[in-house]
Amino acid sequence: MAKYSFEFKKKVVLEYLDGKGGALYLFKIYGLASGSQLRKWINAYNAFGDEGLMRSRKQIKYSFEKKISIVELYLSSETSQERSEENFGHT
Repeated sequence: MAKYSFEFKKKVVLEYLDGKGGALYLFKIYGLASGSQLRKWINAYNAFGDEGLMRSRKQIKYSFEKKISIVELYLSSETSQERSEENFGHT
């Protein structure tokens, strides 16, 4: 899967929005990885502006100890279980 810069994505999306070419034409001209890729960028740009074209957030790496403490907290709490039972009509 190819990674594209924010600047490249915005350039191609703005060309589409300015009527300089259709999605299929621009896809071929710029050699995008898939035909639906440009449509995703256009939708993201229309919905969120520049933020929609920026790379997704980086993965957060949690230590083993942090993961264990979260699981222990979940297992010791009945709040999560009660909420899920309410959502499915089990009370």
